[in-house]
Formats: sequence, C-alpha cells, structure tokens
Amino acid sequence: MAYLFTSESVSEGHPDKVADQISDALIDNFLAFDPESKVACETLVTTGQVVLAGEVKSNTYLDVQKIARDTINKIGYTKGEYMFDGNSCGVLSAIHEQSEDINRGVDRATKEEQGAGDQGMMFGYATNETYNYMPLALHLSHLILKELATLRHESNEIPYLRPDSKSQVTIEYSDDNVPQRIEAIVISTQHDNFDDEEKMLKKIKEDIIGILIPRVLAKVPDDIRALFTDKIKYHINPTGKFVIGGPHGDTGLTGRKIIVDTYGGKGAHGGGAFSGKDPSKVDRSAAYATRHIAKNLVAAGLCDEVLVQVSYAIGVVEPMGIFIDTYGTCPFNITDGEIAQKVSQIFDMRPAAIEKRLKLRQPMYSETASYGHMGRENKTVQKTFEQPNGEKRTMDVELFTWEKLDYVDKIKEAFDL
Repeated sequence: MAYLFTSESVSEGHPDKVADQISDALIDNFLAFDPESKVACETLVTTGQVVLAGEVKSNTYLDVQKIARDTINKIGYTKGEYMFDGNSCGVLSAIHEQSEDINRGVDRATKEEQGAGDQGMMFGYATNETYNYMPLALHLSHLILKELATLRHESNEIPYLRPDSKSQVTIEYSDDNVPQRIEAIVISTQHDNFDDEEKMLKKIKEDIIGILIPRVLAKVPDDIRALFTDKIKYHINPTGKFVIGGPHGDTGLTGRKIIVDTYGGKGAHGGGAFSGKDPSKVDRSAAYATRHIAKNLVAAGLCDEVLVQVSYAIGVVEPMGIFIDTYGTCPFNITDGEIAQKVSQIFDMRPAAIEKRLKLRQPMYSETASYGHMGRENKTVQKTFEQPNGEKRTMDVELFTWEKLDYVDKIKEAFDL
C-alpha cells in the first residue's frame, strides 16, 4: 500500500538558524587565522540580544561582536521594526578557554594519533531517488526556501518578505519506495504588516504559488517536475498573520535543527549537532565522513539506499565500529556485514584521517549553517577574513568536500562491480 513521508526545512532567518550561522561564522574566522583552533561555540538569540558561550583553544583573537553583527545583517535582519537587527542588538560573549581535561584526550604527539573529541555515534545516509542522493522531501523543502530567500534578497517580485520562514513537503511513495507525487506543501513566511488580513493571505498565497513554485520547478529535473500536479494541497501561512518572527518571535539556539541539517527524518541521527564545532569534534567530522561513504556506495551502484554508522570513544583513535544497512537494496550476493568490513578497509575513519581526507581544517562552515549540510554543491570559493588589528587573509576554500564522488572507482574495484 502506498505511504506518505514528510520532511521540513527552515530558512536562514529562522532563529535557530541565525544561531547556527553565528556559531559557524566564528568557527570559520578562528580556522582562517589558526587552522588548528579547537572551538565549541553556542549561540542564543532573542529579542534584541545575542549571547555567545563556549570553549576555545586558539592562537588568534577575534572581534566576536562584529562577526555576530555582520552575520545577522547578511541574513537580512537590518530593520529596527524586526525587534532584532545586527546594528543595534546587544552581543554578550561568555567564551572561555577549552578544558584541559578534554584537550588532553584529543591532542597527541603526532596528528595521526589524534583521539576523538567525544564519544558517540554518527550516521550518514544516501538514496538514489534524487540527483544529489538526498531524500526527495527534504531536497524540495530546502529548495523552496532557498528560492524564497533569493526572491527576498535579489528581487522586488515579492517585496513584503521578511527573513523567517519554514517549509514542509509530503511525498506519496509506492510500495517499492518510489516517489509517485507530491501530496502537500506547507510554506509559512514572515511578512510586512498588511492593513487587511484577508487580502494579505490571498496575496501571499497567490505569490507563493504563482511566483515561487515556478522558480522551484525550473531548478528540478523532469522526473521531479512531473510530481508537481494540480492536486497538491498547498497550506500557505496556515495560521494567518506572520509579522512577528525571527529571534523576536522565538528564541533561537545553536544545534536545534539537526534533522533539517541532515536527512529530514530518513536514515538515522546520532543526536549531535554540527554548527559551532571544529572538526576535531566527531559529531561533525564523522557525520560528514559517513555521508561521504554512503553517497559513494550508492553512486557506485552497490545499493539504492544505505545507512552508515560509526562510533567513537573520547580520546581513542580508532572507531568502535562501522555498521552498514542497505535496506535490502543491494542486488549482489554480499551481506551488509561484509560491506561494512570492506568499507573499514577503504576509508580510514581515524579523526585526523577524516580531517585530512575531507580538508576539514578550512574555514568552510558558514555555508553549511543553513539549507542543510548534505546534498550541497562541492565547489571552491574565495573568502576574505579580517582580524581586529586590520590583518586580512584571502584564501580559496573548497566547500562540501564530503559530497565528492571520488571513491566510486575504489568501491567498484573492491566489490568487483
């Protein structure tokens, strides 16, 4: 019997994502001037206020207030009427030096012997139902909000948009797990005040369906476009008025959108957030590494869908184990346990090896902090950072290295595909 599956996304202006972006902007600035920085930075945002807290071990000094304000302004919180804007909000820093008890478990005589920054389990997932090997419902939820943000930043077609928004997409699947159609799309977008609430709701619904959705359709391949039928149930700002939003409407915290950040409820999640953590924290680095493994396994044709788990003990170099679940989609005479054994031989999952393989000591994290960490485009960009003393550093940074399909040939060779 057919079934429905739903995923959601939130925009860069959602309060939790504002917090994530500030935390990751701090990570990038620390890494730009000291690539060996150890950072765990949490951010809280609320009406007119930003609170930074965490632990840092670094040889560089940053103007954390300016970084937070610049991030907020870039998102679009630039008006006093939002009750939260980058130029006037208070920024309180309670960042202090990293605990020596934690650091002693990570640092070693050689980089290769670096222990895991914490215990825990991390999951990676991939499916061939989309071109970027991501679950379709989450992919579309992200795409809807990215296009909405582009309209807000770059176009006057919908001039009343404000930064905060959420989306949700429900897909109908067949018994054999193939997407059949889109059942429902939910979009809630913050907006300027209207005198007439009834006219406001009508206008927003018309613009979302008539302007935003065609832009989304133009960005997807034909097979996905075919799922957009005239039977989709649209719920546009279903609660009505959405003028009060962002950190004024709801307090935001780093790390509260871990399912939005990963696979939209598909696969599994180990529970650890990503933003605000340097790559010695395996919550982040190993989650990227398992996504890299999963994507390459599916792209190599070994299976249609796969979940990869790795686990660590704090201060211990080698992982506790690797687990593979292909959900019965591997067409070859090989068990998931045998796949896991070969994967452990192909991919070095020691923390330092992951950092090196995926180039994780770059200032590459601001781009991950909204619209998902997985399924993104691997590309190189030029970024410039500035210290309080005026020193500037410009560098080429490779983004989303865990999305590369650079191990497909090795996997095919290992499994005789």
